[in-house]
Amino acid sequence: MLFDARQLARHTIHGVMALLCAGPLPLAAVGGEPKLPTVSVESVRRVFHNGEHNAFTDLCRFKGRHYLTFRSCPDGHGVHPTSSIVVLAGDDGRSWNQVHRFCVARRDTRDPHFLVFRDKLFVYTGTWYCGDSTPTVRDLNEHLGYAAWSEDGTAWHGPTMLEGTYGHYVWRAGTHGDKAYLCGRRKHEFQRSNEPEPDAVESALLASDDGLVWSKVGLFQEQYGDETAFLFEPDGAILAVARGGGRQNAQLCRSRPPYREWERTDLGRQVGGPLVTRWQGHLLVGGRKTSGDARTALYWLADGRLEEFAELESGGDNSYPGFVPLEDSRALVSYYSSHERDAEDRLITAIYLAELKLSP
Repeated sequence: MLFDARQLARHTIHGVMALLCAGPLPLAAVGGEPKLPTVSVESVRRVFHNGEHNAFTDLCRFKGRHYLTFRSCPDGHGVHPTSSIVVLAGDDGRSWNQVHRFCVARRDTRDPHFLVFRDKLFVYTGTWYCGDSTPTVRDLNEHLGYAAWSEDGTAWHGPTMLEGTYGHYVWRAGTHGDKAYLCGRRKHEFQRSNEPEPDAVESALLASDDGLVWSKVGLFQEQYGDETAFLFEPDGAILAVARGGGRQNAQLCRSRPPYREWERTDLGRQVGGPLVTRWQGHLLVGGRKTSGDARTALYWLADGRLEEFAELESGGDNSYPGFVPLEDSRALVSYYSSHERDAEDRLITAIYLAELKLSP
């Protein structure tokens, strides 16, 4: 249809008036980016300290209750067969009680993560082989994943070895459709060097039908592989934030089924112990930042960039956050830190919870 100048002017005016009557446009509709919400840190409180080194947290909600997990070890941060995985449960995010604690003989258990799958609550842990005492030599090829699980959050099974994870240091997990997925760090072709070069380590995507037997389906990172947090889009596409090994910057990794081809972009900073999740329609990333003093920080991921919105009270050995949304635009973030001292003025490494409040 052709318009002369007067018709075009009338149509333009009518169109502008219609848009004005319809209310304000989102920024993206007029060429800008959507406004990111404001977040306030309402409180930070220590929720667990037992005199041991407590670290590497995760949070979830299962059958109406909140669950918090972490590693506890009397011998510290390093690799020790004395370490164990602790699981706490609570109803309101303020009071917690221990519902399970497990270890694996002759192995260091660490970095536990939750997965709700097939109406069960799984806790996955990566383990270093130790033998009877703290090892002087460690081999990534001797890594092995384990799981404990529960149908009700009270009675627990395991720990059980995860088939298909030998040589993999397992980390975060997720689900899509009728399958469970898990990331695992491993040496390229399981090379036999005790301390491989960082660029020879991969971050693999594993899949399972039952949460216990796993097989490889893709690679988040082909080089400098490290801890990887990921989530699924409704169509099965994966979005992941992967820590860079060898002090490389974190990467944003994307792929679509069958997860053979990946797009990877540099996020411009290091993110230790990464978390990625959705909150109120936005992508939230958490982890340890290393510019200046190490701190646990939270970011919005928007347009492929990280925009920091909170630095949590933390210091020294810290990070590895978990996240669970609450009602009324609030959320809980778990993490660990060693910024406080005990009555004898000794540094402690404890578990903390921050409560967040989101404003539009």
